[in-house]
Amino acid sequence: MIDRSVENLPDTGKKPCILLVEDDPATVQMLSLGMRYAGFELVVAMTGLEGLQAAHDCNPDLILLDWMLPGMDGLSLCRRLRKMGDIPIIMLTARDEIDDRVHGLDAGADDYLVKPFHFDELAARIRARLRNNNNLPDDHTLSFADLTLDMKLHEAIRAGKHIALTATEFNVLLLFLRHPRQVLTKEQILETIWGYDFGGSANIVEQYVRSLRQKLGEPVLIQTVRGVGYVLRELP
Repeated sequence: MIDRSVENLPDTGKKPCILLVEDDPATVQMLSLGMRYAGFELVVAMTGLEGLQAAHDCNPDLILLDWMLPGMDGLSLCRRLRKMGDIPIIMLTARDEIDDRVHGLDAGADDYLVKPFHFDELAARIRARLRNNNNLPDDHTLSFADLTLDMKLHEAIRAGKHIALTATEFNVLLLFLRHPRQVLTKEQILETIWGYDFGGSANIVEQYVRSLRQKLGEPVLIQTVRGVGYVLRELP
């Protein structure tokens, strides 16, 4: 089954296309949600042979590849994909021994991420690989009201003032800027930024929203929608 998960995305121009070859439904669901909110177009293939065909059909900008796949394992698929060209490949696997990492990289993978992982780390690695291949969109800034976020420089500016943000604060703010005036639930924010396997408290979302409000100053841009979540909008 091949699924193109692009519905309900805002029209912000050409989005980098990511091919995910993964047979675990929970991982597919988590990454489908995260990729939507990170601004990527996602194509999903659930077997090695489907992944090979999808790579031919959609010419992705980057491939996320599981090691254990039905029909054709990830290492074999990686070798065949590498013969097609220099498309960046990141392997996703629960195998974390040094020998496994060596085998994955020797097969042609550019990077190797061990499950379980946080989505924000994966998204950062994807952006780094796309930058190296010059596949990020030319427009690398997002703006709302007097706030601007530069994704290449990884900095925020409000009313001409630079704002120091941690990596996670930046990613949370980026999520809001990609979806202005759209209510995001705490669950959506939690899964997108911290991953489906996050074992901490959901109150972490409130903590980061509070921190962002303090750093961004007045007037407040991130509004609370009681009983639902948060929304980036200007006060009436």
